[in-house]
Amino acid sequence: MPDPTPETLDDPVTGRATDDDGRPRYRTQPVSFVRRSGRLAPRQQRAWDAYRDRYLLDVPRDVARTSVDPSFELDPVATFGRDARLVVEIGSGQGEAVVAAAEREPGSDFLAVEVYAPGLAQTVLRASQRDLTNVRLVQANAAELLATTLPAGSVDELWVFFPDPWHKSRHHKRRLVAPSFAALVERVLRAPEQGDGARPGGTLRLATDWAEYAERMIDVLDDAPGLRNVHGPRGVAPRFEGRVLTGFERKGEKAGRVITDLEYVRA
Repeated sequence: MPDPTPETLDDPVTGRATDDDGRPRYRTQPVSFVRRSGRLAPRQQRAWDAYRDRYLLDVPRDVARTSVDPSFELDPVATFGRDARLVVEIGSGQGEAVVAAAEREPGSDFLAVEVYAPGLAQTVLRASQRDLTNVRLVQANAAELLATTLPAGSVDELWVFFPDPWHKSRHHKRRLVAPSFAALVERVLRAPEQGDGARPGGTLRLATDWAEYAERMIDVLDDAPGLRNVHGPRGVAPRFEGRVLTGFERKGEKAGRVITDLEYVRA
């Protein structure tokens, strides 16, 4: 069955994505987000107009506005103009974490993945205010990005901070962290190196303020053959110091929700 609220690539005439024979095309799998419209604030709009081409990657689309053509593979070295440590944040929101990290670690490159235009625009605004050169953004469905867009073994750290918990049982199929997601994470994280100069594999960092989702994340990721829980079976991590404290996290703590951090490495 198609996604009941499909996100289509607008055809200039019909407003829908179509095959060559004129039949509409839709995603056949649910996505972890719902597209929302939103106006940009004046400062966001000015930053978007001035710096979008500098920070936002123009990727070829497939069946939807946030899809990526599966034949396209990103070249991180060409994208950033250098060969450096790559950190990818899925669901970068307003850009607080990724911009702060990019400013703190100029020797690393950061790719922010987000679907909502106001969040992308706010991230562009933050990055441009600091004149950062090591940040890029892509408006894309994360699952597609991990499946085909990012080269295998290219990511040193992958961040998933406060993904939508989709707390109603009937919506659990929309959750990002699922067995299929674990397999995609294994694909893109850098594998451990052996011999002289050995180093551990790439790192997956997660955080959630939804206790039941945290337990499900542990169930899924502890069972993933290519990932190892840094803190032992069903272990939780201390708060990741590299994650800035956002208003969203403060709001969750004020409401009495416990923040759970998790850390896995490519086995």
